[in-house]
Amino acid sequence: MFNSLSDRLTSTFKNLRGKGRLTEADIDGTVREIRRALLDADVAVTVVRAFVAHVKERALGEEVSASLNPGQQIVKIVNEELVGILGGETRRLNLAKVAPTVIMLAGLQGAGKTTLAGKLAKHLKAQGHTPLLVACDLQRPNAVKQLQVNGERAGVPVYAPHPGVSSEFESATGDPVAVARDGVAEAKTKLHDVVIVDTAGRLGIDAEMMQQAADIRAAINPDEVLFVIDAMIGQDAVNTAQAFNDGVGVTGVVLTKLDGDARGGAALSVASVTGKPVMYASTGENLDDFEIFHPDRMASRILDMGDILTLIEQAEQNWDKGEAERMAKKFADREDFTLDDFLAQMAQIRKMGSMKKILGMMPGSQISRQQLEQFDESQMDRIEAIVRSMTPHERVAPKIINGSRRARIAKGSGVHVSEVNSMLERFGEAQKMMKKLASGGAIPGMPGGRGGAKKGAKGGKKKPAKFGNPAKAAQLAAAEANKVKTPSGAAFGAGNKDFDPSELNLPKGFEKFLGK
Repeated sequence: MFNSLSDRLTSTFKNLRGKGRLTEADIDGTVREIRRALLDADVAVTVVRAFVAHVKERALGEEVSASLNPGQQIVKIVNEELVGILGGETRRLNLAKVAPTVIMLAGLQGAGKTTLAGKLAKHLKAQGHTPLLVACDLQRPNAVKQLQVNGERAGVPVYAPHPGVSSEFESATGDPVAVARDGVAEAKTKLHDVVIVDTAGRLGIDAEMMQQAADIRAAINPDEVLFVIDAMIGQDAVNTAQAFNDGVGVTGVVLTKLDGDARGGAALSVASVTGKPVMYASTGENLDDFEIFHPDRMASRILDMGDILTLIEQAEQNWDKGEAERMAKKFADREDFTLDDFLAQMAQIRKMGSMKKILGMMPGSQISRQQLEQFDESQMDRIEAIVRSMTPHERVAPKIINGSRRARIAKGSGVHVSEVNSMLERFGEAQKMMKKLASGGAIPGMPGGRGGAKKGAKGGKKKPAKFGNPAKAAQLAAAEANKVKTPSGAAFGAGNKDFDPSELNLPKGFEKFLGK
């Protein structure tokens, strides 16, 4: 979503690196480029003016002139101002003191309200709540059916006393206000602690839609009114958000389709103009593609500084702790990293979602934008198919995989032999790296790493490796102490005595080849 804006801002800040002092001309030029980048990203003009004014005021002050690294200080100022226009602090749901908590969703048709209702319900269910979905969109064809399907996928019940319309040629007959009111009563009866009311939308703002939304709000008195807006809507996002805020009175904003390729100006405009915080973000079509909106983390993504905190949270939610402990023990015991282990680790990573999404949360210095765009998600499927085409013994001992076995594996997985060769080569390198780390060494090429064993100043004797397993360390130490040393100069461990070929029981006449 923010790729274009991120690239523009990153390019602007590169020009400031290495400068020990910034002149007023440097700051003016930087602010000018920031202004252009934000306007190109469809950020509202009023928001852009206020943003660049604050950045320039702070950049010209003592905050930057007294800094040891003015370039980094400018980036820090821009980051803090971005956090400010995105809402400042993370905003959570205001839960009612007496259940149920009523949440009303409002927005234009096509913004993704019905899909978001299922995502929000699943998110709240995972937190221990018992949500109920209420189908009040009786005007859009098959909207009720869509909510029922989403509710079934999320494992959440749906209150839908009216089927709604099934085609655009039918006229809406049900009363959405009555359905909303009865849905809240149903939640109280069935002891649901959260009610999510999905309301109808329109292709544009009109008096009828606003009146219906206002009537539903008056009937159910919601604790939260979430305005659902398509992040790809562009400049019109501000006008639409302001109209809903005036007509219905929203308490928070939800951005959908953040995985799209639009320029993302809506995300930077809505919170600032309406004064209402962005609370959630929808980042894909699956029900799990949903996250709490953190302004500080989103600002870091825009400035290409990554989002490690969200990445850690996703890992904690999806990573199997038992599998992690098993791998940690195997690592400590210096056991070989096998292809079965590789499959297990790949399955854990895939639970976290799209690889592009995961890589996108890494700081920009680790992977370029071009590499990220060229990343092929199906490559993971091909690698898994290759490994699953191997026998159990081949996965444990990949060194036995010769040419004929590679041809069989390639045929079984539907790939070329060259892909099997490449995969085994990369796995071999990973296996060496794991052994290096397990023996207490560092990864070659990394800061502080060693490219290999180096001779010391006094004879170059390599110190014995330290192990995390005391029992194994003691066992190896005992074996080393009891080892019989071979005398120097012995060809086959026979010492310095003369070698007698007759002891080998060689064929008659073979002695001449040994010089005897």
